[in-house]
Amino acid sequence: MAESSAAIGAPRTLRLTLQAPLAEAVAFALSVPLLLTAAIWNGFPLTFYDTGAYLHEGLGDIFIVERSPVYSFFLRFGGAGQSFWWIAILQAVMTAFVMVQVARAIRPSMTIPVFMGVVALLAVATGLPWYVGQIEPDCMTALVALSAYLLAFHSRLLGPVRTSLLLAIAGIATGVHPSHLGLAAGLAICVAVYRLAARKTHWPHANVVLPASAFALGLGLVLAANYHFKHDIFVSRAGPNFEFARLVQDGIAKRDLDAICPEVGLRLCPYRDQFPKTADEWLWSDSPFNNALQRFEGTAADSEYVVRDSLTRFPWTSLKAALSDTATQFVSFKTGDQIESQAWILYPDLQRFVPEQLDAYMHARQQSGVIDFKLINLVHLPVAWLGLAGMLAGLWFAIRARARKPILLFGFVLLALLGNALICGVMSNPHDRYQSRLIWLPIFALCMVAPDRPIALRRTPESGT
Repeated sequence: MAESSAAIGAPRTLRLTLQAPLAEAVAFALSVPLLLTAAIWNGFPLTFYDTGAYLHEGLGDIFIVERSPVYSFFLRFGGAGQSFWWIAILQAVMTAFVMVQVARAIRPSMTIPVFMGVVALLAVATGLPWYVGQIEPDCMTALVALSAYLLAFHSRLLGPVRTSLLLAIAGIATGVHPSHLGLAAGLAICVAVYRLAARKTHWPHANVVLPASAFALGLGLVLAANYHFKHDIFVSRAGPNFEFARLVQDGIAKRDLDAICPEVGLRLCPYRDQFPKTADEWLWSDSPFNNALQRFEGTAADSEYVVRDSLTRFPWTSLKAALSDTATQFVSFKTGDQIESQAWILYPDLQRFVPEQLDAYMHARQQSGVIDFKLINLVHLPVAWLGLAGMLAGLWFAIRARARKPILLFGFVLLALLGNALICGVMSNPHDRYQSRLIWLPIFALCMVAPDRPIALRRTPESGT
């Protein structure tokens, strides 16, 4: 009798929509392992060149000027010292929670099998699991965008408990990377502008306070973490260096130094004819930055001076370069950027801080160099382009049909993609991974507005909350 009841109960549970707490919990629980498929297949959570610096900062309590201490503390308190798997699982839990809440808000009639189909599609056809399972803050970029959207337009539906959890996730996600601070601030400003523009219309109400609070929480975490190390209040001391490196790549740095040297007397002046071709070569290779100029702390003041001077001396050149870098970043989203064997650079860090994890790390597929992202991108790139084109087309049709919910969702995702491209392309320099970590959002958004009936973009009354 008990077995018969269980057999009947399972199909009934699967027919429940995500509005039901049981279905919400089941969808959440089943999503976590799907989001970890890349790490599970690899045999160990994926790593990046920055992982070692975060370990040094978090587990060694050593300030690393170019790395966010918030993510370093996330590793420390998340259990990285015991196992990297705790961090990967925690990132999957955060991502799954946010995704389920988006589905409940946008498409509450969605059932568990349909939602799991969406997650499975994203796990196979996008880079989502490659970032969720990586010991790097990149997976949280999308959480900044999705959380801001939910907090702005669906806080009433979320209720106090979910809102509190979402606010905590949004705050952490905002603080773990400097670019996330800019993205969160930009999206909060967009919500405020929308609120002013829509206040005398029938468009859905927007909560300005909650997205702003998420940004404030993230900023507070950054300031507190930096104060822990340096007993000083600041956001970042490496920003000018990264932007100067981008100016090196664009040819503006040498042009500006040629105009002001030697009168200004910057330490960079003697090396302006030794600039490499790319920003990465300047920052990370055998360059004067690393050999003679004491890296970030030794060039921070000079870099900031050149960045400011070039804006006033070459405004149009600077603007054209910024627009070009933004456009390049917007369309650069291959999966697997620098996800390669890093045994040579991370082995000493793991040996020092987490030696018990070293054997599993060295036997992972990533360290053996067998992951072929050329094959993976034969799927991921076309899917990404189709998703982006489909979302843009969906936004156009939604605007024509005055379908408010799709307009707000598609518009918000588009703003996040544009904002991320602008921040990363201009404040650093274009890399595939910066946009790849977000490019799964158009596919997800399309799945969220896909109707149970043949068409969902017809004009219908919507509360938006």
